[in-house]
Amino acid sequence: MSESDGQNTPQDTREVIMEATFRALSKHGYKDLRVRDIGDEMDMSRQVIHYHFDGKYDLISSFLEYVIDQYEGSVEVDDETDPRTELDVRIDRCLFGPEFDGFSHWDRMKVYHELYAYAQNDDDHRALFNEHYDRLRESIARVIEDGIEQGAFRDVDAELMGQLITDVIHAARGRRIALGHEDAPDEAKRAINEFILDSLYPPQ
Repeated sequence: MSESDGQNTPQDTREVIMEATFRALSKHGYKDLRVRDIGDEMDMSRQVIHYHFDGKYDLISSFLEYVIDQYEGSVEVDDETDPRTELDVRIDRCLFGPEFDGFSHWDRMKVYHELYAYAQNDDDHRALFNEHYDRLRESIARVIEDGIEQGAFRDVDAELMGQLITDVIHAARGRRIALGHEDAPDEAKRAINEFILDSLYPPQ
């Protein structure tokens, strides 16, 4: 069989499979998910999944990388962006997400957090989530360090503050998804602004 019957590139086919995996996980959950369920969400033959992936576990591992790349790759700032603005962009992207066609940020976060919960029993998936957490924390810490070097922020422990912000983001997303508190992301953003980011400025 060809990559996708000659009609799509391998990258196109992978994206179709990943988006179908989102929809199937949203409907069936991770525990009850079957490759057949993912195939039912695609216009292509289910055999294309078996062509690209060695079973459900391999597919889910690739899916996690796909989700993480969607969020990390969607933050765009230029060299002229000041540190506070960049922090706002990065935090907003984590709390409110980019816009997607047909399958929203919170649909995706529901799936992400379900897999996150199962990672406690899966060393490979736990490693992927750890890498994602570390990259997010480090990206925030780096912006804080840049602000300190530029004199825009006072001297603080950037790594610790990056960890605090990252933990608040995770807690707010979990509260919205698990408890249905739809205001949690907005409340978290206000708290981050007032109690963390505003404190970065040197005393006047």
